[in-house]
Amino acid sequence: MAGKHSQPNILFIMADQFRHDYLGCAAASPARTPNLDRVAARGARFTQCASNGPVCSPARIGLACGLQPCRVGALDNGAYLPASITTYYQRLRDYGFRVGCAGKLDLAKPSPYNGRAGDRPCVYGYGFTHPIEIEGKMHAGKHATPMGPYGFYLQERGLYQKFHEDYVARAGHDWVKGVCHDSVLPADAFADVYIGRRAVEWIEAIGDDFPWHFFVSFVGPHSPFDPPTEYAGRWRSTPMPDAIQDSMEKKPAWAKRRQRGLSPQEVSITRRQYCAAIEVIDDQIGAILEAVERRGMMDHTIILFSSDHGEMLGDHGAYAKSLPYEAALRVPLLAAGPGIAEGRTCDALVELIDVNPTICELAGLPPQEGIDARSFAPILRGETDQHRTEQIAALRGFECLRTQNHKLIHNEHDRDELYDLATDPNELNNIAAEQPGITRSLSARLRRRFLEGEWRR
Repeated sequence: MAGKHSQPNILFIMADQFRHDYLGCAAASPARTPNLDRVAARGARFTQCASNGPVCSPARIGLACGLQPCRVGALDNGAYLPASITTYYQRLRDYGFRVGCAGKLDLAKPSPYNGRAGDRPCVYGYGFTHPIEIEGKMHAGKHATPMGPYGFYLQERGLYQKFHEDYVARAGHDWVKGVCHDSVLPADAFADVYIGRRAVEWIEAIGDDFPWHFFVSFVGPHSPFDPPTEYAGRWRSTPMPDAIQDSMEKKPAWAKRRQRGLSPQEVSITRRQYCAAIEVIDDQIGAILEAVERRGMMDHTIILFSSDHGEMLGDHGAYAKSLPYEAALRVPLLAAGPGIAEGRTCDALVELIDVNPTICELAGLPPQEGIDARSFAPILRGETDQHRTEQIAALRGFECLRTQNHKLIHNEHDRDELYDLATDPNELNNIAAEQPGITRSLSARLRRRFLEGEWRR
């Protein structure tokens, strides 16, 4: 055992906009992720994890506090986590953990300056003792001057202006259509390579006399799809799975407006670039795991991997997130380490916020009262293979309830949607009108879930 403590270290790695079906170990995945596959083989892979708010800030705010994001007003990317709300980072800190981060947090997104060193005061308030908050790619690129450690790093290398000009040009095309060219930066200056390097340095430097929780948060494979040429070149002619084609005839008007009109050839290009960006992240994860091994900490470290939300990537003609469809709603989830059975694939319904109490339970903390999240540690211990009967999610404009067999989407000021996921996994046939009984039943369950215990808080 490394160090003098009995509690495990916890390494939580998160990617941004990583689809549930783009893990190499997932069926029919086009991606190559040997290091993540290694984590999955050493532990459990959850196939049915869903984001509680499929856009960056709400998802991450809900994860931090264990509440449905809407309970704290997090319904879009203009949200922030109120300082009065308890986070699991604070709980771990108060139970003797060093709590670090390297990468994107998005807990105070409306305040854009992360500080030269990524240690702005509010991050300590959220519970981090050893923070390196690193701004996202879009965040860094859209500003004329650096907003955080990554921007200052590029400036020191004389690369910031070139990077900024490229991102301004990409933003003019809404980041996707016609602007999926490779990064203008050398591979060693790419955002996720920088985050991986800072994460390795953190692990190499952290003391072993107290347990630690390290949240490594990559900013890819989030658009723009701009991997370094060194990686993109490996994917130029790789066949890609077709996107889900959808007339959107029975979908709400706001969802139809999300269609981008890319040709099948253009969609394939975005998917190749997306896979290349994933390969960058997987290589960095390999370096992080090697750093843990070198410290002699692997046998005493629990490893988790997930994402804040998925990426439509041309399915239904759409890109990015903020939609309740499977490509955006579902996320990968892996867990491995001491006490976790190896090589298990689990279909239990899990919500992203459930990672919060699971980490706390694995760390030996008592349960937290008054949160919506539920620990799935019993699954990891092999005590059960069941968790929830449904998952819920919400953003401004919609609320969603997903069971093993159905998904109900209540759209504000527009038609509701109901999909039979067993017979229609691509969500092409809205049967809400044809199945009023199921629609009413799931609507009642949706209301109960969003109201559960709220009046007592």
